[in-house]
Amino acid sequence: MAKAACIKRLKKEMRDLVKSPPPYIPAVAPNERNITEWHYLIQGPPDTPYEGGWYIGKLKYPDNYPQKPPSIMILTPNGRFETGRRLCLSMSDFHPESWNPIWSMSTVLTGLLSFMTETTPTTGSVETSDEEKKALARASLEWNLRRPELRSKFKDYLKEAAVKSDLGHLLDADDPPADADDDQAPEVAEERAEGGVDSGAGVDSLGRTSTPVGSTPEGASGPPASPQREPSEE
Repeated sequence: MAKAACIKRLKKEMRDLVKSPPPYIPAVAPNERNITEWHYLIQGPPDTPYEGGWYIGKLKYPDNYPQKPPSIMILTPNGRFETGRRLCLSMSDFHPESWNPIWSMSTVLTGLLSFMTETTPTTGSVETSDEEKKALARASLEWNLRRPELRSKFKDYLKEAAVKSDLGHLLDADDPPADADDDQAPEVAEERAEGGVDSGAGVDSLGRTSTPVGSTPEGASGPPASPQREPSEE
């Protein structure tokens, strides 16, 4: 069970995020049964291969937070990180020795986004072309909407984009409980990226297309999300 200090800190951070969300991170959502588990929503920054994309990920906080850092993973295929795998960053649970207790959820997410727009390798990262990343960005909204356990967490934030993309019908499906389990890496699925990937191109669990594809957000601040070259945690 999470300690009282952890619960108090996370509740405060949620209030702060609602009041002043970081650039391109419009929302976070706690697990209703476990406040140490959070989902976040990233909107792809302009002038990057992720522009127009919507990316959902998860943070898991230890019971003694803020003394120890959270684990960080991303669930939506993106071409930068493996999906459903803990990421090795200086501010993640891979490296508690570099963690600073004054850093907050906002700091962590801002640092993650900054590192996402770089190309530095680390445990959990993958190599894809900018064209592949752009194709995955185009496919990301539909990918999220077709997964009720993710869609239900951020439906209000994805609604406008879904309607504009003629995907509004995907909002009408029945949603699972808000705290439905999604710990497993997203399954291999065939996704359509309009204008970039044909309808037969699949998206694997690394966030890469199975067929060839075509030929630091402004205002962000926080600790350097420097990668730490480590062997896999398996």
